[in-house]
Amino acid sequence: MSAASPNSLFGMGNPLLDISAVVDKDFLDKYTLKPNDQILAEDKHKALFEELVKKFKVEYHAGGATQNSIKIAQWMIQDPHNVGTFFGCIGKDKFGEILKQKAKEAHINAQYYEQEEEPTGTCAACITGDNRSLVANLAAANCYKKDKHLDLEENWELVEKAKVYYIAGFFLTVSLESILKVAKHASENNKLFCLNLSAPFICQFFKDNLMQVMPYVDVLFGNETEAAAFAKEQDFETKDIKEIAKKAQALPKVNTKRQRIVVLTQGKDDTVMALSDKIETFPVLKIDPKDIVDTNGAGDAFVGGFLSELVQEKALDQCVKAAHYAANVIIRRAGCTFPDKPDFN
Repeated sequence: MSAASPNSLFGMGNPLLDISAVVDKDFLDKYTLKPNDQILAEDKHKALFEELVKKFKVEYHAGGATQNSIKIAQWMIQDPHNVGTFFGCIGKDKFGEILKQKAKEAHINAQYYEQEEEPTGTCAACITGDNRSLVANLAAANCYKKDKHLDLEENWELVEKAKVYYIAGFFLTVSLESILKVAKHASENNKLFCLNLSAPFICQFFKDNLMQVMPYVDVLFGNETEAAAFAKEQDFETKDIKEIAKKAQALPKVNTKRQRIVVLTQGKDDTVMALSDKIETFPVLKIDPKDIVDTNGAGDAFVGGFLSELVQEKALDQCVKAAHYAANVIIRRAGCTFPDKPDFN
């Protein structure tokens, strides 16, 4: 049994059903997609989802960045079940039922807000080589309401039980007030609040929301492209990843009992971690490029591995080790899926 107790890890975000397929460059060009990106679907992408299913061999996987990370953390921990709690909004439909079933199979306590106005959200994962271009149609995920779900007594009790909180930056487009309520609770009770930059567009177009939450962030995650976009928007005047980590670490913080930790990944290059007094780098696990099946979910898996150790109060270098292990497992498989048991200690 792990040192983690049920409901000690809390996540809130966009529960999406991933529709993934290996596509060709023509398909990316037709919908003006970059090979490696995450965007929200616009009108011009409506036909993309239908064409993807018609033209290519698709696989359906339960997704959504935060939910993926909570599942991976739970998989790394194994016992007890329901260490991870997840909140998000789905529709009352077939895809919603699949998400509920998959959450149950992953042994996480998913408490969805279910509504009938919008269908369950989907995310097209368009894979070319070891790149993946994600197009999210949030639909129901965009309908999460603080007053209709988070504020309910039985739900807020689950929030209060947690010690570590994780929200992907993607949720900043949905319910800033929900994020702030959870972030302030963590800060006031000296618990750990973790956030992911998630995508360049979050750093660019949701900068104000992001910076309202930043003072409450104890652990900030991001990859090299997100870090570059964040640095540019914040006028850090540097492209050096270590400098960016250092400057993000030094941004104002409400709970001064804890120093912020910034963790930036760079694909196959070293992971960079900034603490108050130093910068550390950690090499990732080597992998033969031909063993890489799908990099979709690698970042989510990294965070999941990290959180699995953080919630058990392990040392930070052990958190990074677990993060690298989880990401290395996930990129060998299609979607954010994993074998029965981890082989990590």
